[in-house]
Amino acid sequence: MQVSLENVGKLERKLVVRVPADAYESTVRSRIADAGRNVRLKGFRPGKVPVRVIEQRFGAQIRGEAMSELVRTSFQQAVSEQKLRPAASPAISTTGEPVDGQIEYTATFEVLPEIGKLDVATLAIARATASVADADVDTMIETLRQQRRAWTPVERSAQHGDMALFEYSAQGEGFVHERERVGTIIGSGAMGKELEAALVGRAAGAEFDTDVSFPADFRAAALAGRAANVAVKLMRVQEARLPEVDSAFIASFGIGGGDLDEFRADVRANLERELAGVLAMRLKNEVVERLIAAYPDVELPQGMVDAEARALHGQAQGQAQQQGQPFDADVSAFADMARRRVCAGVLIGELARQNDIRPDSRRVAELLATIASTYEEPTQVVELYQRDPQLMGGLQNRVMEDQVAEWVAAHAQTTEQAMSFNEAMRQG
Repeated sequence: MQVSLENVGKLERKLVVRVPADAYESTVRSRIADAGRNVRLKGFRPGKVPVRVIEQRFGAQIRGEAMSELVRTSFQQAVSEQKLRPAASPAISTTGEPVDGQIEYTATFEVLPEIGKLDVATLAIARATASVADADVDTMIETLRQQRRAWTPVERSAQHGDMALFEYSAQGEGFVHERERVGTIIGSGAMGKELEAALVGRAAGAEFDTDVSFPADFRAAALAGRAANVAVKLMRVQEARLPEVDSAFIASFGIGGGDLDEFRADVRANLERELAGVLAMRLKNEVVERLIAAYPDVELPQGMVDAEARALHGQAQGQAQQQGQPFDADVSAFADMARRRVCAGVLIGELARQNDIRPDSRRVAELLATIASTYEEPTQVVELYQRDPQLMGGLQNRVMEDQVAEWVAAHAQTTEQAMSFNEAMRQG
């Protein structure tokens, strides 16, 4: 194999690679022979399909696959010999035809920057710490009770926390909103604070008018941010009945014996797992911010920045479509965010490389188990990840990023910032 290297930009490289055509032809012949033994074609006995038939039916596909394999393996060897670190897959240009006994292709790609030794000793890192208290367990159990509450119709007037079913229509300057039936929990703000407040003190069957200024994010786009006179008919008032924390309630969460202490321990374990994830994310964000500030002039592969900007643009567009909102932002609007993300990834990756930080297989398995536990069929989720190299790669990368953040915190000027469970979860 012959390789020539050309620098065509600060980070862009061009490799011209020449490999013996014999190696390619040998691979093609081997693949054709394998196909002849394994392919099932009507009119031929298994393993007896003639080579010429294989060539006619599958020759183009086999040659394409062989060429792809040749380029892949020779490119990996070439960048290893040249001590290059490609930032992304190369653009390959080749005729695929032998010339003077060789097949030549050109690979153009960007490489990761040579940053030099990264020093984190002077970075000021604030590491958030928190723990789960008994009161946090109590609060979560109360939340679980709220999620399992039942609604019972009442004859009394509506009050805060009741569920109200009502019909309403609205009209204002230059518009009319036709009558519709809706339900809301009074005080939730789902139908706007003013309209919900007007329901308080009224019993089922009440009809009334009230002036309302609808919030800008109101569910009905035609009324959002507008003032209107609203005609209301209250159809039904229901109050919440919370379940008792008894053996039946506890058993519904998978605690077979209905034991309260076991239930509380299970709730605490879940909260601690969630808190650990939030604290890890907070630390990673803190480390990333300090690294970017300390190394603002890192040269970044433009292709990586452009790809990240396109990905962010696509995510934002998808979210807007799901929410039924217009979206007209250009990809360029995400350039700064993309650059920060790529810079963070490059710096974290470089720290991992320089300090030989590799994903801990035990932590990868624990993270996978945690993710899988949120699904109805955890075993199937685990198998899905294990079969998909891309999914597992993403998982391993998450673990490595957490390990790098912890390494930085251990070697930087780190101070602990104590906070409550609620503060950590809110700010996380």
